[in-house]
Amino acid sequence: MSKTNPGNYFEDFSIGQEIRHATPRTITAGDVSLYTALYGSRFAVQSSDAFAQGIGYEQAPVDDLLVFHIVFGKSVPDISLNAVANLGYAGCRFLLPVFPGDSLTAISDVIGLKENSNGQTGVVYVRTHGVNQRDETVLDYVRWVMVRKKDPAAPTGHDEIPVLPAALEADGLGDAVPVLDKEGYDTDLSGSLFKWADYEIGERIDHVDGMTVEEAEHQMATRLFQNTAKVHFNHFTEGKGRFGRRLIYGGHVISLARALSFNGLGNAFHVAAINGGRHVAPLFAGDTVFAWSEILDKAELPARKDVGALRLRLIATKDHPCDSFPYKSDDGFDSSVVLDLDLWVLLPR
Repeated sequence: MSKTNPGNYFEDFSIGQEIRHATPRTITAGDVSLYTALYGSRFAVQSSDAFAQGIGYEQAPVDDLLVFHIVFGKSVPDISLNAVANLGYAGCRFLLPVFPGDSLTAISDVIGLKENSNGQTGVVYVRTHGVNQRDETVLDYVRWVMVRKKDPAAPTGHDEIPVLPAALEADGLGDAVPVLDKEGYDTDLSGSLFKWADYEIGERIDHVDGMTVEEAEHQMATRLFQNTAKVHFNHFTEGKGRFGRRLIYGGHVISLARALSFNGLGNAFHVAAINGGRHVAPLFAGDTVFAWSEILDKAELPARKDVGALRLRLIATKDHPCDSFPYKSDDGFDSSVVLDLDLWVLLPR
């Protein structure tokens, strides 16, 4: 029996399979600082203990997407080590705040399998749960990933795609946020005067700034999340693949777009849910990422007068400033679009 892990191929998965992922991870202040160095996120609640405590947190919570990436990274050796590409997300809920010192583990359930017509690959659908040291679920989400087959000549017959929600309901979106002391919310320090009531459905916001992806930074980020997918690291193999180079981890694009969104959504301090999303096109080192958002919906939260929810479409592009709001044409997505993400964020009222 081999003592090394070659990763699972499409044939190794079965509907209903539960996978407990290795390597619990204690999040430290060092992780938080490195995440800030990599993406430049400027949301005050995650940046300052004093600011967070002033509005009702025990200390500054860990950035929601850092939590997502660490839980995601736990699943990679079992789910996507042999992936061609991570395809999309749905039904992602951030259920509890995470603070430095918390330890996270992850469990995934296989909920769908669909063999592709080319016989070379199949799509695996999993629901992954991130759990803290008190056995509390802090995050759960569905993702689907295209995985290579071990034997392309042997059909599996798998053809089951799960039914997934188009969007999560607004009820419960504030569960991970304490009741805010609105008097303590200083808009000078948060960097924006605009609160929930100042945004309108249909409004589009060009986030203006751009960030160029560096080879060293994206590799450092992916290692920070303990994501071992070959497509991100191994130029020996990926140099012989269809792109001839390593792919940027899709989560790297998400975090860049979220960090860029501060310019225009500076008080959107909490990502409450990701309704869905897809990586429209690959991104490579040397590409410059821009972003824009559209307000799809607004929601008051039951029994909460302190915060409201905005549903956003967050679009990231490569080498294309977003003053023209590039998205779709009659032929499909604009060629510059790399990410289409549908998410709920919370802002003070």
